[in-house]
Amino acid sequence: MTKKLFVQAMTKFFVGVLAVGLLIFLPAGTLRFGQGWLLMGVLFVPMFLAGLFLMVKDPDRLRRRLDAREKEMTQKTVLLLSGLMFLAAFVLAGLSFRFGWLRFPRWVSVLGAILFLLGYVLYAFVLKENAYLARTVKVEKGQKLVDTGLYGVIRHPMYAATLLLFLSMPLILGSLLSLLVMLVYPFIIARRIQNEEQVLMRELPGYREYRKKVRWRLIPFLW
Repeated sequence: MTKKLFVQAMTKFFVGVLAVGLLIFLPAGTLRFGQGWLLMGVLFVPMFLAGLFLMVKDPDRLRRRLDAREKEMTQKTVLLLSGLMFLAAFVLAGLSFRFGWLRFPRWVSVLGAILFLLGYVLYAFVLKENAYLARTVKVEKGQKLVDTGLYGVIRHPMYAATLLLFLSMPLILGSLLSLLVMLVYPFIIARRIQNEEQVLMRELPGYREYRKKVRWRLIPFLW
C-alpha cells in the first residue's frame, strides 16, 4: 500500500458518497428519505470495507479497480450513457419520494437490499477468481485467460453481478420510475460486452476458443 493509492481510493470513495447523496436527497427535498439511506448503506459500507481489505492485501487489484480511463471509443460512449442513466434514475427516485409518484411497497425495498447484497457477494467471487479484473477494457502484459468457476458458466460474470446490483437499486429506493430508467442498463452493457469481446479476441490468447467452449455471455440459456 502506498500513500498515493490510499489518497486516491479515499478521494474517489468520498466523492462517490457525496455525489450519490446529493442526487438522491436534493430532489427528495429532505434527509428523511429512509430508502435513500438504505441504499447508501448497502452500497457504500461493503464498498468501504472491501476497499480497505484490498488496500492491505492486494493493492495491485485495487489499483486496477480505480483506473477508469477507457481507450476504446465505444467504451467511452458506454460510460457516458451509464452516467446519464444513473443521473436520471437517482433524481427520479428522489422526486418520486417527494411527490409520491408510483412508489413501491416498503417490502420491495427490503427485497431490493437483499438482491443488492447478493450481487455484491457474486461480485466478490468474480474478483477473487480473476486477478486481472479491471474497470476498463484492456489486456495487460502477461494476462492469462480465466475459464474456471463462474467463468466456466458465463463469459462475463462481473457484468452479471452489476446487472443484479444496478437493477436492485430502484427497488431499494422504492421508485417504479427509477426502475424504468435502469431497464436500459442491459442494453448498455450488451454493447460494452460486444466491444470488449472484439478486444479480447484480438489481444488475449485463447479467447476465441474460450468463446466456443462457454456459449453464454451474461445469462445462462438466454444470452
